[in-house]
Amino acid sequence: MSVTVEAGEKSVTKEEKLTTNSPWSLWTRQTLAIMRLELMKNFLTSRAILLYLLAGLPLALLAVLAIFPPPSHEFQNFGELSLVYAVVYGGLILRTLVFFGCAWLFMNLFRGEVVDRSLHYYFLAPVRREVLVVGKYLAGLVTTITLFCISTLGSMMLLYFPRFPSESTQYFFGGPGMSQALVYLGITVLACVGYGAVFLIVGLFFRNPIIPALLIYGWEWLNFLLPPLLKKASVIHYLHSLAPVPVSEGPFAVLAEPTPAWVSVPSLVIFTLLVIALAGLHIRRMEISYAGD
Repeated sequence: MSVTVEAGEKSVTKEEKLTTNSPWSLWTRQTLAIMRLELMKNFLTSRAILLYLLAGLPLALLAVLAIFPPPSHEFQNFGELSLVYAVVYGGLILRTLVFFGCAWLFMNLFRGEVVDRSLHYYFLAPVRREVLVVGKYLAGLVTTITLFCISTLGSMMLLYFPRFPSESTQYFFGGPGMSQALVYLGITVLACVGYGAVFLIVGLFFRNPIIPALLIYGWEWLNFLLPPLLKKASVIHYLHSLAPVPVSEGPFAVLAEPTPAWVSVPSLVIFTLLVIALAGLHIRRMEISYAGD
C-alpha cells in the first residue's frame, strides 16, 4: 500500500512539474479543446444558417447563370471571364459576403455567449482567458475560411466550366488559371483573418455591435473615395492590392498605388496579432452582466 501511494505521489508531482515547467503544452491542449467545442457550435447550431446562406449565394447565382446564360458579350467571350470573375469576387464575395459572414460569426463569439447567458461557464473553467480568446478566434477562422474558400473556388468553377469546358481545362491545368485561383483563395483567407480580428474586438467592446459593424462596412465600401493615406486604414485596401486581375473602381475613384504583397500580408498579420492581444487584455478585466441582454 505504501508503495502504491508513493508512486501515486510521484506521478502527481511529475504532472505538476510538467504543467509548471511547460505551460505552453497545457495552453495548446486547452486551445484545441475550445476549438473543438466552438467548431461544433459554428457548424451545427442555428447561427450557422446565415453563414451557409452567405457562402452559398454566389454558388446559387452562378449555377443559375450557367443554366440560363445572359446574352451579354462578357459571358460569351472566354477571354473576358477573368474580368467578370474579378468583378463578382471583389464586389459580391469579398466586399459583402465575406465581410458580413465574418461580422456575424466573430461578433457572436462572445456577444452570443452573453445573449445565451452561457459565457460564465467558460469563465468558471480553469482556463486562462487569453487562451479562450485564441481558441474562439481560431475556431471562427477555420469556419469562415472553410465556407468562403469553398464559395470562392466553387463560384469560379461554375463561371468557367459550364460554358467553356475544354478552354477552361486548358486554362486551369495548363495556363494561369490555377495560380489565379490560388491567389483568390489566399485573399479570402486573409480577409477572414483581418475581418475576423476586427469583429472579434467589436463584439467584445460594444454591447450593440450592429452600428459599429455598419460604420465599418461604410468605411470599407467607400474606400475608393478616400485619399491614399486613409485608404491604408482599411482591410479592403490591402486585399484589393493582392488581386490578380485589377478592376476599375469608377471615374470618381481616388487613385492610389497598390500596396505590394510583401507589405500587405505582414501588415494584416501584425494587425491581427495586436487585436488578439488587445482582446486578451480586455477579457482579463471583463465582468459578466446579463442584465438587459
